[in-house]
Parts: sequence; C-alpha cells; structure tokens
Amino acid sequence: MNRQGPVLGGRQIQQTYSMAQKTALIVYAHQSPGSFNAAVRDVAMQELETQGYKVLVSDLYAMNFRANATQDDIIGDLSIAVSFGLKVPYYGPICDQKNPELFQYGDETMHAWMEGRLSDDIMAEQGKLQEADLVIFQFPLYWFSVPAIMKGWIDRVLTQGFAFSLQNMYNNGIFKDKKAMLSFTTGATQTMFRPDGINGDINITLWPLQNGTLHFCGFQVLAPQIFWSPAHCPAAVRTAMLDGWRARLKGLLTEKPLSFAPCELFDLSFQGGFMMWPKMREEQESQPYGLTTGHHLGKPLPPDNQITAQPADENSAKPACKK
Repeated sequence: MNRQGPVLGGRQIQQTYSMAQKTALIVYAHQSPGSFNAAVRDVAMQELETQGYKVLVSDLYAMNFRANATQDDIIGDLSIAVSFGLKVPYYGPICDQKNPELFQYGDETMHAWMEGRLSDDIMAEQGKLQEADLVIFQFPLYWFSVPAIMKGWIDRVLTQGFAFSLQNMYNNGIFKDKKAMLSFTTGATQTMFRPDGINGDINITLWPLQNGTLHFCGFQVLAPQIFWSPAHCPAAVRTAMLDGWRARLKGLLTEKPLSFAPCELFDLSFQGGFMMWPKMREEQESQPYGLTTGHHLGKPLPPDNQITAQPADENSAKPACKK
C-alpha cells in the first residue's frame, strides 16, 4: 500500500510498504561484488525476504556515497546564529556570540535537519533508517573499525536531533525500538583477538562502535556476526560460515540484545558530571566483574560482554531500564 512516510526535518519521505511488514536495512561497504562480504549480504537479503521482510540495501561504494562531512551537507545558509537567540531548541555548547570563522558541523546539521535543509543523500538514508526495524552493518574490519566510507555514513546520517541528543541517548535513545548489529569479516584469526592474542580482546575493539555509536543512539544491539579470516579458509569452511549465518538469521529477532549500563545508573547532569551515582558504585563493590567492557570500574572485564548476550540474571547490577 502507498502511504505518506514520516516527516524528517520538514520534508516528507514517501514510503510503499505493508503496515504489518517489517523492514531491514543493510548498510554495506565493500568494493567488490565478488567478495565474501557480498555473499554474506546476499544471504541476509535472501533469508530476511523469505521471512517477509522488506529489505533495503545501502551499497555505499556502488552509490559513491560521500564520506567527508562538510558544509555541502547543508542546503542554504548556515543558521547557527539563530540558536543563540533561543528561537529553536539547542543541544550544543552555550556561546555568547557566533564565531564566523568556525563551522560547527554538528550544530549546523542539527538545525538543517529540523528545517528540512540537509542534502538529498543524507535525507534519503535517514528515510531508510527511520523505516527500518533492523539495521545490519556489513563490512570488512579496517584498522579495528569500519571502512572510511561507512564511517562517513555514520558521521553524516546520524545527525544530532535525528539520531541522538543529550536528552535522548543510550537506553533512552531515539532508536530504542530498533535493533542493530555489526556483521563483518576479519583478516586476522580469532585467536589474534583473544585477551591474550596479539591484537587484544575483541570485546574492547567493538566497544566504541557498539556502545559509542549504536547503543548511544538507542539501538538494541544484537551480538555481532564475526567471520574470522575467510580469505584464508578453505571453500568448505566459507560455505559453512554462510550456512551458519543463514541459520542465525532465522531466529535473529528472538535474540536478547547485548548488555549495557542503563542511564538510570548515572547522574545525568553537568553538575554531576554524568558520573555513576555513588550508591550504584557501592553496589558494584561486591561484583566479581565490571559492569560492562567500558564501565569496568577497575575490575576484570565481564566475559564476552560485547560478543555474547548475557542472561537477564547474569549480574544483578544490570537492572532493567525504568521509564
């Protein structure tokens, strides 16, 4: 059925989909259509479509998606001066006057989003993301992170106001009703990313992406799908990897998300420094492990915190979010 889509910053996105149909967005970054990453993407598309999903794919290289965040992302004049008169909501730093020498990308794109003045490519991706119930980031691990073109997608599409604000972040985030996950290939072997491996603990590697990007925007983050060193595996092993991915996709949305520290544990004020409440810190003293990979509080890291969902009663210091 045809219907008017959500209004994003003043511009309405056209959508065609069933009211009951779920939507999956695959944000894909690989240069070669013959790559293992492409095969992984195709398995996800096929399996999710079989389950009745509408599957959207943002093939960033094929789209020639621009990675650099510049003033070109804004249509029309800059408008940051308006915010200092408090004529519109403002989430950035408090300043006395506009500095004409300083282009503040985050603040300017927030205002442009509110006024429907972001560039067409950003608006198109935000429309896909708004529609999606599930987002899968498919990529080869580059320098312990995402490829530059995918980092550009994150920087340009997840704009302030649309994807996050200080009032709406982490478990209270804007995308708290959506699920997201990383699916990626490595050049290194699994043992190289063990706590005693040369690359260090994969849980630490994934913390900035899974907590600092996905969960920061509110996503319920599913455990990552990691394909260890497929380029150095026999064909039969690569086939088994794809079969395992297909099997996981069949029950993906029944999985528990990864565990993160809820906002309720922290004093969410500048006066309090956004620090954990003293009472909460005291309660952590009796726990054998830190709360999360990032909130370890000087304790041993919780085992596999960023690659395996923990049972609800695994650690009593991980309370359910309260509204």
